[in-house]
Amino acid sequence: MLAYTIHQQKPYFKDIVLIHGLGGNSSIFKYQLDSFKQHFNVITIELPGHGTSPNTDSYQEPFTIQIAAQEVLKTLDHLKIKEAHFVGVSLGTIVIHQLLTDAPKRVKSVVMAGALTRFNPLSRSLLTLGNAVKSFTPHLWIYKLFAHIMMPKKNHKRSRDIFIREATKMKRSDFLGWYNIVAKVESIYKGSLKIPNTIEKLYVSGSEDHLFLKPLLEDLKKDLYAKKFVINHCGHVCNIEKHREFNDVSIDFLQKQGKVEAIPKSS
Repeated sequence: MLAYTIHQQKPYFKDIVLIHGLGGNSSIFKYQLDSFKQHFNVITIELPGHGTSPNTDSYQEPFTIQIAAQEVLKTLDHLKIKEAHFVGVSLGTIVIHQLLTDAPKRVKSVVMAGALTRFNPLSRSLLTLGNAVKSFTPHLWIYKLFAHIMMPKKNHKRSRDIFIREATKMKRSDFLGWYNIVAKVESIYKGSLKIPNTIEKLYVSGSEDHLFLKPLLEDLKKDLYAKKFVINHCGHVCNIEKHREFNDVSIDFLQKQGKVEAIPKSS
């Protein structure tokens, strides 16, 4: 089971589970908590290898995305939550895609910020470089390099600094455990599309998310239940950089679930 925090629990509110990105922790949702708590029960979960959750090498078998997803489900079982809405950021969206494959009945709807569905040539080259040097290079050096390439602009600095600061708390073995999973992002996303469901999904990305936005927009054309929203002048971690806009569009989407039959595909 994973470490979690219940930020609010009211019997008449919907349950929403927030899942952070690589190297981060639930603190990256600090700009969401106050807004979300006005409408929902909010639960933040620390992924394996983050915070006080189990390390990625603490399992009896090699760490996989399936193990990560099952740990999330075990945590929901412990909390007696049969189904919930999910909000994920970056790496958290990969975990949610696996949940859509493994346990779609547990997922009411999804909001994904800075989602990863596959890599462009630059991001694929970065992964290859990382694989070549990860055995002898400090993992924080790799993380910082990727963070600066992924979020290069001045307006990305706050998001970049937060992620780098939190990543300093991460063990090398945990970073490498997740690094090996990130390389499989495309197959994980494709796997989620093979499971028949009518789960509504909102993908929110920044217009300056130069590594992941173009492939994402192309991939969403194949998903009839996916809606996209692109925030102008914003980078990868849009829930921090443009948190007010992210909160507004996310809350509006989540409140509509169960009240409308379909979500129009628009930006």
